[in-house]
Amino acid sequence: MSIPVLICDDSALARKQMARTLPKEWDVDITFANNGAEGIEAIRAGKGEVVFLDLNMPVMDGYEVLQTIQQEDLPALVIVVSGDIQIKAHERVKALGALDFIQKPVSADAISNILQEYGILTIALGDGVADSPMIEVDLLDACREVANVAMGRAADLLAKLLDVFVLLPIPNVNVLEVSELTMTLKATEEHSTVSALCQGFIGAGIAGEALLLFHDSSFKDMAKLMGLDNPEDKNTEIEVMIDTGNVLIGAFLNGISEQLHMKFSQGHPVVLGRHCTVNDLIHDNSEKWSRTLAMEINYRIEDHDIQCDLLLLFTEDSLPTLNYKLGYLLD
Repeated sequence: MSIPVLICDDSALARKQMARTLPKEWDVDITFANNGAEGIEAIRAGKGEVVFLDLNMPVMDGYEVLQTIQQEDLPALVIVVSGDIQIKAHERVKALGALDFIQKPVSADAISNILQEYGILTIALGDGVADSPMIEVDLLDACREVANVAMGRAADLLAKLLDVFVLLPIPNVNVLEVSELTMTLKATEEHSTVSALCQGFIGAGIAGEALLLFHDSSFKDMAKLMGLDNPEDKNTEIEVMIDTGNVLIGAFLNGISEQLHMKFSQGHPVVLGRHCTVNDLIHDNSEKWSRTLAMEINYRIEDHDIQCDLLLLFTEDSLPTLNYKLGYLLD
């Protein structure tokens, strides 16, 4: 008898990757859910005896799914599959009843090892994985999932360096004209002033700029976490911004390069503006940005007034190469 398996992830690419890495000899009936709310309904309907669960999702995230499963005592063995590889994320999902944790991107060996370790695979040997619904993946969805994994790598490094828990959003990825980019930058302005850092990067056929918007109210807390003296000093603020940029930008680009099997070279960080409004920042630098693929991630640190926005802006000329690289993930 087939085992009902639920794959719950907001990324079509992640769902497709997960389905095709399940052991071929495992006799299962696969159901897909686009978010946690759909996932809970599937589990209640008996379609999720084994659940592969993402953490960062709209409507209801993975933590909320685990809490609901506990509260309702639903019959589900949950394996978390996430790009958020922070140690505290592991600890939290285990405390909420998750069986284990696999980091994205998934591999067939990692899935098989966990299933065998917990005796799930051996009780379900049969004729093989049942046919699952076809999954259509567009390039923006693939790009969003690549950003999700890279975001998790950067957050993990920052969390280890500062001994904190970094709260992660769902990455926002879009192809934008300069006017739309302006609106995106304005949308990040929740504080009166920001300081901005820019760092160029280039690879084989792909180039762009990483833009870090650091909310001015964050400097004092971040300087304390870094153990820096005189947190309100001008030089200290620049040091905080550059050090944060080196961690987030470097780790994010490494996360992308690993998935796309390419290398990036990074330029020197340049301070674009200090204690300015986003309007001023856009006005002073609008000529630098035209049509672009933009990845936007808002990083926040739990229990601290620290917030920064990371935007990766790929040049229009990079889009064909990006499409070609991402195409390999869709096969």
